[in-house]
Amino acid sequence: MIRKADREEFMRRLAAEHPNPKSELHFSTPFELLIAVVLSAQATDKGVNVATAKLFPVANTPEAILSLGEEGLTAYVKTIGLYRSKVKHILGLCERLLTVYGGKVPEDRDALMTLPGVGRKTANVVLNVAFGHPTLAVDTHIFRVANTGLAKGKSPDEVEEKLLKVIPDAYLQNAHHWLLLHGRYCCKARRPECERCPVAEFCSAPEKKKILAAK
Repeated sequence: MIRKADREEFMRRLAAEHPNPKSELHFSTPFELLIAVVLSAQATDKGVNVATAKLFPVANTPEAILSLGEEGLTAYVKTIGLYRSKVKHILGLCERLLTVYGGKVPEDRDALMTLPGVGRKTANVVLNVAFGHPTLAVDTHIFRVANTGLAKGKSPDEVEEKLLKVIPDAYLQNAHHWLLLHGRYCCKARRPECERCPVAEFCSAPEKKKILAAK
C-alpha cells in the first residue's frame, strides 16, 4: 500500500497530468449523461458519442425517447455492443423517470439504482459528473490503478470503499477522472507505459520492474 504520507503526492501528480478533467462522454444534461453511461457499458466512449450525436438532437428527454419506441431507438444505437438489452433498459428507465421522478434524473444513489440498467457504477458516474458529488465509479481502469498500491481490493465495491478513505479530501471531487484517465492512457491493461508514468515510484505491480528493466 502507498504510505499515507505519499498519497497526497500521488494524487497531485495525476492531477498535474490532467488539470481540468472531464468525462469523455458527450452530454448537455443529466439525462443525456445517464443515457450515455448506460450505453457505455462494455463499449467505448467514442462509439457511444457517435451514436448519441445522432440520437440526442432527435430525442434527449424521457418522453422523446419513449416516443421512438424499441425499433426507433434501436436504429440509433445498434452499432453499440449489447444494444438490444440496453434499448430495453433505456426504455424502462425513461418510463420510471416519468412515473416516479417527474421526468427528472434523481440526485440520489439509491433512487438511481432503482432505474433499469443502472448499477452502482453508473449511479456514481451520474452523481459525480452531472451533480458534482465526490463519488468514485470503479470501472476496470480505476480498479487496475488502485490495485497498484493505492487501494488494493478484490472487488469494485471494496476498492471504492478504500479509495474514499485514502484519497485526500482536496482531490476527491475529481479523483474519478484522474484515476480513470491514468488507467486508460498510461497504466493500460495490455501495455502499461511504466517508463512515462508520473507515479511509477509508488507502484507495487510486479510487471513494473519487468517493463522498466526491458527498456
